[in-house]
Amino acid sequence: MDDDLSEPSNLRFLRRMVTVLTTVMIVGVVVVIGLLVTRLSRDTPVLPSEITLPDGAKAVAFTQAADWYAVVTDADEILVFDRMTGALRQTVVVE
Repeated sequence: MDDDLSEPSNLRFLRRMVTVLTTVMIVGVVVVIGLLVTRLSRDTPVLPSEITLPDGAKAVAFTQAADWYAVVTDADEILVFDRMTGALRQTVVVE
């Protein structure tokens, strides 16, 4: 019996492909974990301490951007306020 049997070329190719796939998956998992850590550890935007709504309006939802924030009221209106001054910029009626 010959103990020096050579490995078939397709088996060698398959072994290399599995090794490359394993390496790519490990690098991918490390990148995803790194992105999650860096994105989730950022400082959150500062919320306004007080919002003055028009008389009788009740807030249902709140959202914000870099220079404005918006409040959705129970009267199906979206009130857009300036972040710096707190002044009402725009009122959007949702129909």
